[in-house]
Amino acid sequence: MKILVTGASGFVGRSFIRRFSSRADVQLHGVARSRLNLPNYTSADLSLPFDLPFKPDAVIHGAARASPWGTPAQFEQQNVDATKEVIRFCERNGCPKLVYLSSSSVFYRHEHQFGITEDSPIGPSFVNEYARTKYLAEELVHRYQGSWVILRPRAVFGPGDTVLFPRILAAAAKGRLPLFVNEGTPAVGDLIYIESLCDYLLTAATRPDIRGCFNVTNNQPVPIQDFLLITLDRLGLPIPSRQVKLSTAMLTATLTEAVWRLLHLPGEPPITRFGVSVFAYSKTFDVTRAITAMGPPSVDLIDGVERFVRWQRSQ
Repeated sequence: MKILVTGASGFVGRSFIRRFSSRADVQLHGVARSRLNLPNYTSADLSLPFDLPFKPDAVIHGAARASPWGTPAQFEQQNVDATKEVIRFCERNGCPKLVYLSSSSVFYRHEHQFGITEDSPIGPSFVNEYARTKYLAEELVHRYQGSWVILRPRAVFGPGDTVLFPRILAAAAKGRLPLFVNEGTPAVGDLIYIESLCDYLLTAATRPDIRGCFNVTNNQPVPIQDFLLITLDRLGLPIPSRQVKLSTAMLTATLTEAVWRLLHLPGEPPITRFGVSVFAYSKTFDVTRAITAMGPPSVDLIDGVERFVRWQRSQ
C-alpha cells in the first residue's frame, strides 16, 4: 500500500516514517517544506499547488504550524491553505483515503473539561489561532470527495518531540520553570505516546472500515504537574521551588502576549496563555470510539515515559 505522509520533517511525520519504513506491506513517501536529502522524500510548499512523482492509496496529512504562537496569516497559510491543496492533490490523484491529523485543542476552553467525546461542542470561539485553523481544516476534510478520517490526539510526547516537552525542559534546565499553585483542583490531563499515535495513524490509513472522527489518547489521565515533576526528577533536572499562582501566571501571559503583538517582537513569548492553561485546566477525553474501532493504545503510558526518558538522557 502506498502512503503519502505530509509534514514528514516534523515530529509525528518523521516518527511515522521511521517506525514503518522497513515494512514490506507499505511504501512510504514523505513531503514537507524542509529541504532534506532523503530517499522517498519531496520538498514542497503545501500551501501552494503541488504535484508528486507518487500516486498514493492513502494520505496522512500531518503538516501544520504546530505552535501556540504566530500570526493569523501564518496559521491560515500552513493549516488551512495547505489542507486545501492536499485535498486538491488527492482529488487529482483518484481520491485516496485521507487521514487528517487534527488536534484535541479544537475542543478547548479556559475551564475544566472532563470526558470530552467526539460529539462535544466545538467553537464558535477557540483558545488560539492554532485550534481555530485546525478546526477550519477539519471542515474542509468533511467535504472531501473520498474516504476520510480525522484523528484528534492530546499532548503527543516521545523521542523526537519538538513541541511539547522541549519548551518545558529548557525552562526547567535554566531554573525558569515555576511551581504553579492552583486555587482549585489540580489539573488532570490525557497524553498520548508517539508510537501509539503512529500505530493509530497506520490503522486509520490501511483499514477501509475506519472512517469519521476519533479522539486518541493513552486513556490514562494523570495529574499534569505531578507527571512533569516526576519526569524532571527522572532526567536529573532541577525541581522548581518558586511558586506562582495560576491566576497570576495567566494575567502575566495575557500581558506578555499583548506586548509581543503590539511591538511585533520576534520569536515566541516566554509565557503564553495556552501554556499556562495546560497546568490550570483539566482536559480528559472519552476514547471509547477509538478503542472500539482500532484497539487500545499499543504502548502503555508508563512504558512510553520510560522510553522518552532514555531517549532524552541520550540527548
